Amino acid sequence: MKSFEDRQKGFEAAFQRDQELAFRITARRNRLFGLWAAGRLGLAAGEPAEAYAKDVVAADFEAPGDSDVIAKVRTDLAEKGITESEGELRAELERAAVEARKQLAHN
Repeated sequence: MKSFEDRQKGFEAAFQRDQELAFRITARRNRLFGLWAAGRLGLAAGEPAEAYAKDVVAADFEAPGDSDVIAKVRTDLAEKGITESEGELRAELERAAVEARKQLAHN
C-alpha cells in the first residue's frame, strides 16, 4: 500500500510541475507576443513596450483560450491603422510559443 501511495504522490508532483511549466510557457509566450506587437505599434523599447506586454499577458485571463489575447492585439493594431489577419497573429503567437519553450528549457 505504501508503494502505491508513493507512486500516487509522485504522479501528483509531476502533474503539478507540468501545469506550472505550461503556465510559465503561456505567460512568457504572451509577453513575447506583446513585445512583438509593441514594436508594430511603434512603442519604444524598454518601459513602454514592457508595459504593453504586461497588458497582453493580463488579457489572457479574460477568457479561456487564445482568442482574448489575439483580440486585444488585433484591436490595438487596428486602432493604429495596422491590419493583421487572425491567421497572421496566430502564426506570430505560435512563433512566440516556440521561443518561450526554448527560453524556459534553458532555465
